[in-house]
Amino acid sequence: MASWGEHRQGSTLMSIFSCCMKGNDPLEITHSHTVTALEPTQPIPPLQELDAMFTELVDELDLTEDRRAAMFELSPEKKWHIYCSKKMETEQNKNATSWPEYYIDQLRSTAARNSQFVSEGEDQQGQYKLVESLKTALRTQPMRFVTRFIDLDGLSCILNFLKSMNYETMESPIHTSLIGCIKALMNNSQGRAHVLGHCESINIIAQSLSTENTKTKVAVLEILGAVCLVPGGHKKVLEAMMHYQRFAAERTRFQTVMMDLDKSTGRYRDEVSLKTAIMSFVNAVLSQGAGETSLEFRVHLRYEFLMLGIQPVIDKLRSHENETLNRHLDFFEMLRNEDDLEISKRFDMVHVETKSATQMFELIKKHLSHTEAYPHLLSALQHCLMMPYKVTNTTLQFWVLLDRIVQQLVLQTDQGENPDVAPLEDFNVKSIVRKLVKENEVKRWKEQADEMRKEHQNVLQRLEKKERECEAKNKEKEDMVQLLNKMKDKLERETNDHKQAKAQVAQLSAHVQQLMSAPSVPGGPPVPPAGLVQLTPSSSNFPPPPPPPPPPGAPPVSFNAPVAPPPPPTGALLGNTRRKNIPKPSNPLKSLNWSKLPENQIDGTVWSDIDDLKVFPVLDLEDFQKTFSAYQKPQKDNEDDSNFAKKIKELSVIDGRRAQNCNILLSRLKLTNEEIRLAILTMDEQEDLPKDMLEQLLKFVPEKSDIELLEEHKHELGRMAKPDRFLYEMSRINHYQQRLSSLHFKKKFSERVAEVKPKIQALHLASQEVVRSQSLRQLLELVLALGNYMNKGRQGSAFGFRLSSLNKIADTKSSADRNITLLNYIITILEKTFPNVLGINKELQNVPDASKVNLTELEKDINNLRSGVKNVEAELQFQQAQSSRTPADKFVPAVSHFITVASFSLSEVEESFTEAKDSYAKALKHFGEQLSKLQPDEFFGIFDSFLTGFSEAQQANEYLAKRKEEEERRALHEAQLKRDRELKMKKAQPAEQSGEFDDMVSALFSGEVFDKDPTMNRRKQRRHNLIETSRERPASRMDD
Repeated sequence: MASWGEHRQGSTLMSIFSCCMKGNDPLEITHSHTVTALEPTQPIPPLQELDAMFTELVDELDLTEDRRAAMFELSPEKKWHIYCSKKMETEQNKNATSWPEYYIDQLRSTAARNSQFVSEGEDQQGQYKLVESLKTALRTQPMRFVTRFIDLDGLSCILNFLKSMNYETMESPIHTSLIGCIKALMNNSQGRAHVLGHCESINIIAQSLSTENTKTKVAVLEILGAVCLVPGGHKKVLEAMMHYQRFAAERTRFQTVMMDLDKSTGRYRDEVSLKTAIMSFVNAVLSQGAGETSLEFRVHLRYEFLMLGIQPVIDKLRSHENETLNRHLDFFEMLRNEDDLEISKRFDMVHVETKSATQMFELIKKHLSHTEAYPHLLSALQHCLMMPYKVTNTTLQFWVLLDRIVQQLVLQTDQGENPDVAPLEDFNVKSIVRKLVKENEVKRWKEQADEMRKEHQNVLQRLEKKERECEAKNKEKEDMVQLLNKMKDKLERETNDHKQAKAQVAQLSAHVQQLMSAPSVPGGPPVPPAGLVQLTPSSSNFPPPPPPPPPPGAPPVSFNAPVAPPPPPTGALLGNTRRKNIPKPSNPLKSLNWSKLPENQIDGTVWSDIDDLKVFPVLDLEDFQKTFSAYQKPQKDNEDDSNFAKKIKELSVIDGRRAQNCNILLSRLKLTNEEIRLAILTMDEQEDLPKDMLEQLLKFVPEKSDIELLEEHKHELGRMAKPDRFLYEMSRINHYQQRLSSLHFKKKFSERVAEVKPKIQALHLASQEVVRSQSLRQLLELVLALGNYMNKGRQGSAFGFRLSSLNKIADTKSSADRNITLLNYIITILEKTFPNVLGINKELQNVPDASKVNLTELEKDINNLRSGVKNVEAELQFQQAQSSRTPADKFVPAVSHFITVASFSLSEVEESFTEAKDSYAKALKHFGEQLSKLQPDEFFGIFDSFLTGFSEAQQANEYLAKRKEEEERRALHEAQLKRDRELKMKKAQPAEQSGEFDDMVSALFSGEVFDKDPTMNRRKQRRHNLIETSRERPASRMDD
């Protein structure tokens, strides 16, 4: 509905300024009654002066931003043409600025005459011309005309005219034109604000619904519907309809509107425009204002319309078959269906029958049973039973009062505001409910609930922590078992290789002995003695066995190193200097910002005769400490001062933004500094630090400058802010950054290896698949044959082709049928001759995954793993070289175990990667491609794209085959029908001379006449059933 309002407003503005902009036609200012353009007679002024003059003209037109921008984009000639045309038109109407006074005086005198005398025909004609002239002026005159009309209170004159009209004037076109004047005034932004700001304007406009003039009613409904779209206008419209209810003595609100919608006799028989205006007004009332967001408000208003019987009327209006009217009817029903569906979802039902009191009561009972509200429901029902049931006016008002109370309970917001006109004045739901609730009891229960919620949250956190620990231990156990099995297999292989190598060495030694014992051959090389025959490790093709893993951890070394004496105080004075025995305050005091005079400059000055020590005995130092203490004690009665004192106590020396981010991180960790320190020393054996938190902690490693600042203020540790204290305590850990990096790498190692292995495996398997695939070999043979056949005599025969040519097959289209490509034709050949090749996708299953592998990035990932392991090994060697470690420091045993596992896993990954690269190189060589020019993602991407196109072409062939089969079946069916009709005509020829009309009646009765086009009959029948089904709706009367 908002878009409808914007479109409506845009079209209205377009109609107002149609004299300025007419589609793509040249822009010009024309008079409202002429179409002749006024040509300029003066030369174009300078560009700056022209822009100023044109800006003044555009400001008077009150255009939208888009149209204003379009006007300024015109050429200088066009701007000058428009400006001159407008000025010449103004000169022709010199008294334009005095028109508002003229119209206002005429309206006042006309309204006075109408209230006293009955207007004659000529008088009414003059009044009509006057009002029509005013409407035209409000639409076409410059902005200053409208502003002057508003300043002279012209709106009140129009409203007074509307209130004072007699019956003849009310039913005449004058009434319609007066409403048109208000509508024209509202087309202007300033005029619209003035109309909406008037206390009675909307109410007086609504009173015009009492006329029988259809055009007047349509204009009124259009204004009221548009006001609903304006912020704050929706409630004004509802208040205006309540005012009209009292004005027209209606039984309920909207009664007259619904009666006009239902009228279908006399002049209302074909009045589609009035019914369309009514439905657009109803939809605006339902969907705008509070109805945009509040389901309760929409249901509340819709029930008013349903009680007035709008649903049967909507079903009846379908007979007009008007597109615009049907669009509004469809929107009403769509909005109702959506609200019904939302109500059903609230109660977890498919449909809630709001016409059944029994079903609604059962729903309420179901949701309130076993709750504290259920006794109050029973109490309300019991009191309803006690209400008098004898039909009287008083009895009816009892139920009306109960209905209004419930309405206000549902509709009133928490702020006590009523989106609709309040059914009961001075009835504030929130204030009444507050009186019924015991605040202290609710507060106590809320505190208990919060405590239980916190306790529950703590239990969940501890449970999650234990689960993480168990998962980490289980994963570690599984990795160790898998590692041991792999090491066992590798050790067995290397043992066998060692035995074979040993046997070969024995054979070689024996052979050498034989050669030495045999006579030397003249001219042969000298044979070394047997004792010099040795096999170096490099002469063997077998690598030496890996060293045994280090022990799980050495016992902790006791920390018995002597402690160095503390350095002398930084402020101590050296040499023979004078010292003053200044009393020491019990608490730190505020500092005095002064510049001290050097001691070597004291002699010969007044300071040499001053002894400040004499002053201290006469001072009240305790009072001085209270007055100038560095820490202000919080006042009990002033909470703000207390908070300020707390802020003063905190000391922060690091960057403010960095401290803020660090504070956020610590609040998310929910661990104390000691717990974080212990987790880092133990390499997080309790799984307290998630991986993502470790990444964040690496961003807040204490820098050298931070450490120096923190060391200077370490004696004020209690005052330090939370981030500063955290960085200070972390800086006390030996090699904190290296430990943290090692812990992060340890936690991420398995994840990184798991990311690399599938890529290596896909590269290796895909390389083997493309080499071994027989289907691919046959397909390439077929493509090569067809290509040589097609290129015969042009470029010479080819013995092979680049794989990139595979994806160009689909670009070759058939000259007979453009929908068939060479790839479609190849698939047809394969289906007939080589059906086994159609399963090529199964033989190349790993090609899609391999097409996503980039060899450079894969090598980079493996190098990162290798460098990470080396960094951790270097830190392990450093920590092992330390002579003293605390018992809580478990870096060496934990990392030693990790290095053993990681080294083996990394070597396994590197071996797999080497095999995959060899397989890939063989695959490239197999197809005649160069290793330096194709990456795996490019090479396998060719196959992946081809296989995708291959599958799509298969589906296209299946579709074409089905379509061809259906066309053949249809042709056979039509031929059979044609033969049957010819047979019937031959049989009917002998009887043509007698009873021809009777035969026609018989055929019509039996339905044989409609056998000529059975598909059309079925289509009509389906359309008829669809229409009947769409019109079936339950009755809207709310009869229980």
